[in-house]
Amino acid sequence: MTVRQTTSEGGKKRLLVAHILGQTGKDMLAARKDIEIIEFSNTLEQNAFRALLAAQPAVHGVILGLTGFGRTELEAASDLQVVSRIGVGYDAVDIAAMTEAGIPVMICTNANCDTVAEHTLFSILALAKRALELDALVRMSRWHDRYRYLPGEVRGREVLIVGFGRIGTRVARLCNALGMHVRVYDPYVANDAIHAAGADAVDDLDTALTTADFVTLHCPKTRETTGMFDAARLERFKRGAFLVNTARGGIVDECALADRLTSGHIAGAAIDVFLPEPPMPGNPLLEMSNVICSPHLAGVTREAVERMAQLAVANALSVLDGHPRLENAVNPGAFTALTTA
Repeated sequence: MTVRQTTSEGGKKRLLVAHILGQTGKDMLAARKDIEIIEFSNTLEQNAFRALLAAQPAVHGVILGLTGFGRTELEAASDLQVVSRIGVGYDAVDIAAMTEAGIPVMICTNANCDTVAEHTLFSILALAKRALELDALVRMSRWHDRYRYLPGEVRGREVLIVGFGRIGTRVARLCNALGMHVRVYDPYVANDAIHAAGADAVDDLDTALTTADFVTLHCPKTRETTGMFDAARLERFKRGAFLVNTARGGIVDECALADRLTSGHIAGAAIDVFLPEPPMPGNPLLEMSNVICSPHLAGVTREAVERMAQLAVANALSVLDGHPRLENAVNPGAFTALTTA
């Protein structure tokens, strides 16, 4: 596999790196005398990021956190060879534009799958056990109200997993261990693969929602899944069910969810992702005692940060060194574009 090879002045290759990269990754880069690093804030405004790109005589690679990267950024970057993400999501990157330009987009495959699965299980248990409400009773000296807030059990309850990739399969394994009845909706995964994982495959999402006690989302954000859980679909939930979203903001209509939570149709929710992020002040979900919120950290633990840092750097260097890790490329077609250019 041959990839484009260019160097900056002095023979070094220049990488723009989000400051949130874990120390393991920074140490890997520091050990490379042929690499020049420019660190930027993960919260840098998009126009400022484009200006930073344009100000460099050459940018051979970028290692991104939340920063978006599309055609405009591509035009601002001279000699770009690779886009590497610190994580597994890539909805902020214009994959079509990168593929057309022959720029591979690399992700941290498997680096935080178990992390998100653990957070999902934590969310399911915290909702079932009414963790926030019981904690508040003690802190507010309402001990004797405890029998009005009885928690539930998860054994024998039905969980519907929407999206059965690396994370969804791990969630199924954990839920099976707790004795839950696991069902899966994913039209892109063969039923045999779902059954082999100890779960039941469902073909009709709307029908499956009417019996699920817990619904947990693990699908990517695409044109197909954006707005997938709108008011009409949320209305199909079994009364008293719980929703967990560790996927992406925008898959669930937050206003419609707040309405269903207020009415009691949906008993509670655990939300790690919002649209926009951070959520706007006044978002009703932030004021509800039956909603557990987290700041898009389901896949980020101390351990996962270092795993993702190591893999994000290794991915970028693999391309710059001419030996790309094809298994971590979102758009392997980019390599074909390079070799035929």
